[in-house]
Amino acid sequence: MSASIVDTARAWLGELSARTVIVTVCDVALVYYLIYRLLLTIKGTRAAQMVVGIVLVGAAFFVADRLELTTVSWLLDNFINYLIIIVIVVFQQDIRRALGRIGGSAFWWGRQRGESQALEELLEAVTQLARARIGGIIVLERDAALEEFVDDATRLDARLTRQLLVSLFIPNRDNELHDGAVIIGKTRRIDLARALLPLSRSPDLGPEFGTRHRAALGITEDTDAVAVVVSEERGEISLCFRGSIARDLDIGTLRRALVGLAAARTDVTADEAAAAAEIGKAVASLSAPAEQPEPEAAP
Repeated sequence: MSASIVDTARAWLGELSARTVIVTVCDVALVYYLIYRLLLTIKGTRAAQMVVGIVLVGAAFFVADRLELTTVSWLLDNFINYLIIIVIVVFQQDIRRALGRIGGSAFWWGRQRGESQALEELLEAVTQLARARIGGIIVLERDAALEEFVDDATRLDARLTRQLLVSLFIPNRDNELHDGAVIIGKTRRIDLARALLPLSRSPDLGPEFGTRHRAALGITEDTDAVAVVVSEERGEISLCFRGSIARDLDIGTLRRALVGLAAARTDVTADEAAAAAEIGKAVASLSAPAEQPEPEAAP
């Protein structure tokens, strides 16, 4: 019997032409790449949880069908029939954002140039804030959507410029947006201002970390975002990523770290991103003063 199977396989392979093999390989590779890019797009978002839920519903339907559970099978079958509509209604913002990213990736040169300009505007704003000793938190969104993690924010959807970013943090009783953090979205536009961030849950933070730094650490513990913090008392610049903080950075070090983190977001290499943050942390530990800074006031 094994000989007949081998003969059948050889006959089947013999009928395949080189063109058929190439087309089949390209077809499988394209489907694999599309699925891979889809998983990267929804990584760290609510859509990832939705995919897990869909898989569980499909598994439950298969089990119910095998066990001949008629009522359960009927309910799950009707749910699956309307699943596409449910997904579109519930995740319309995520779908719109994903389509925007796909469209933007087609113009990769313009996108890279736009990100580079946005980074320079951000660095100039941070430099001005530190020089004037104006406190602030600037959060850069990466893969995970941040709206569900912030409270009481004001939507702006404005182009990122140094002047606007600095003006948002000027402490004035007539400026209602200076409290809280500024959220810069994936398109490198200013999406939200006056955003209240979750505070860090780490029990190891010392008294030198005020509310501003704890909030910046908190958002990086819950998401893959990057937070830049400017201290009001010392004019110190810090970088938070994955629950760790690099303090007292100069602009050159901050630029290298942010460029590394942006490249890691594009290439999906978390190790490079962590390494970029650790470089800044190492430099900060060498240049940090020996005395302990005074506790920072709440933003």
